[in-house]
Amino acid sequence: MALFVDAVTIECKSGNGGNGCVSFHREKFVQAGGPDGGDGGRGGDIVFWASEHMHTLMDFRFKHKFIAPSGADGMANRKSGKSGEALTIEVPRGTVVKDKLTGKVLLDLFEPGSRKVLLRGGNGGFGNQHFATPTRQAPNFARPGERTEPRELTLELKSIADVGLVGFPNVGKSTILSVVTDAKPKIANYHFTTLQPNLGIVKQDDDSFVIADIPGLIEGAAQGVGLGHDFLRHVERTRMLVHVLDISGSEGRDPLQDYDAIMQELTQYGELSKKPMIIAANKTDLCMDETNLDALKEKLKDSGIQIFDMSAVTRKGLQPLLRAVTSMLRELPPVEAFYEEELLIEKPADSFTIKKQNDLYLVTGPSIDKLIASVNFGDEDSLNWFHKTLRKWGIIDALREAGAKEGDTVSLNDMEFDFID
Repeated sequence: MALFVDAVTIECKSGNGGNGCVSFHREKFVQAGGPDGGDGGRGGDIVFWASEHMHTLMDFRFKHKFIAPSGADGMANRKSGKSGEALTIEVPRGTVVKDKLTGKVLLDLFEPGSRKVLLRGGNGGFGNQHFATPTRQAPNFARPGERTEPRELTLELKSIADVGLVGFPNVGKSTILSVVTDAKPKIANYHFTTLQPNLGIVKQDDDSFVIADIPGLIEGAAQGVGLGHDFLRHVERTRMLVHVLDISGSEGRDPLQDYDAIMQELTQYGELSKKPMIIAANKTDLCMDETNLDALKEKLKDSGIQIFDMSAVTRKGLQPLLRAVTSMLRELPPVEAFYEEELLIEKPADSFTIKKQNDLYLVTGPSIDKLIASVNFGDEDSLNWFHKTLRKWGIIDALREAGAKEGDTVSLNDMEFDFID
C-alpha cells in the first residue's frame, strides 16, 4: 500500500519584479533624445489548485520548495519587461493551507477545481522615463523591482466526506465500508490495518452520500499517541459520525469503556464529539447474549443518540442504519469551508529607525534598502532626487532631533555620508 501523507511543510516564494531600465532615445540626426527606459515586468504569482486527480500530499515529500519566475527587466524604447508566469501548485481537494508561523488558515481548497492566488508577485520597477521633469530632463536612474520574501506554509489534507466512521481499531469499520460501497479497503484481523482514510459512495434509495473510514483511534490520540492525532483532522470535515463499537467484546474489551474513551478523544480534539452521531453496535453475530447491548442502551437512554445493532459480516441491520443516516443527513447543513484569513505581506513603507552608535548615526529599515537600490550615486540628478526623498520622508528632521549636527557621519544601508543640514 502506498504511503499516505496528509500533512507537509513547504516553502513558497512569488517572483521578484523586474528592474526598471535606464535608457535614452538614440536616433540618427537626433543629438539628445529623451529618456525611454521601460518598466520591469511583474513577478509570477503562487497559485493553488484543488485537483480531483490527487488524493494524498505524497508528492510534497520530495519537492518542498516552490519559486515563481521573476519579471524581466525593462528595455529601451519604453518597452516593459515580460511578467513572470504564475506558478500553480496542484493539491488534493480538501487541502487547507496554513501559515506555519502563525497557524492561520490562509486557503481552504474545498471546491473541486478551484484556483486561489496566495502570494502575489512583486511589482516591476519604473524605468527612467517616469523620472523626467522640466528641470531634470535626463534622469540617469530607475527603480528596482519589488523583491518578495519566501513563506513557510503547512498543508493539511482533510477528507471531504458526509459521514465519518470512527472507533477503536478492529471494530469493523473497514468491513462496513466495503459492504455498503464499492470501496475496497484492506481488511484483516489485526490492529491498524487501516493506515489511511478510505472513502466510498453509498447509494441508499434515491439518495447518495460519501462515507469515510477514519483510521482507528486509541486513548491519547488527541495528544499525538498512535495514529489518531494524524487522522483526527479528517473528522473535522464530516457532517455526522457513525461511532462503531464491537458490541461482542470479542477481543476482551468493554464496548462501554471504548465508547467513553473515543468520545473523550473527540472532545479533546476541537470538540468533535458535538457532531451529530449514530451508534453502530457491530459484530452481533459473535454475541452470546445481549448483555453489552442492553448496558449500552441504558447508558445512552437520555442522550438522544440512536443505537443500531448490526453485523457487517452477515449484513444484518445494515439497511435500518443506512436509512437513519440518510434521514439525518437530509436535516443537516452542508459542510462549510474553513474561514480564510488574509496573509499580510509587509510592504516596505516609508518607515525607518535611527540609532546612535558612538559617533555614528545608523538609519535602517526596509524602505532605506529600497531607496538606496534606486539611486545612481554617480549621477547628479539621481543624488538630488535622493536628498529630496530623505527630506520628504522626514529622515533629515529625525536625524536632527536625534542630535546629528553638520559634518556628523550617517550610515544608510552600510553607506556612510556626512550629515548636511
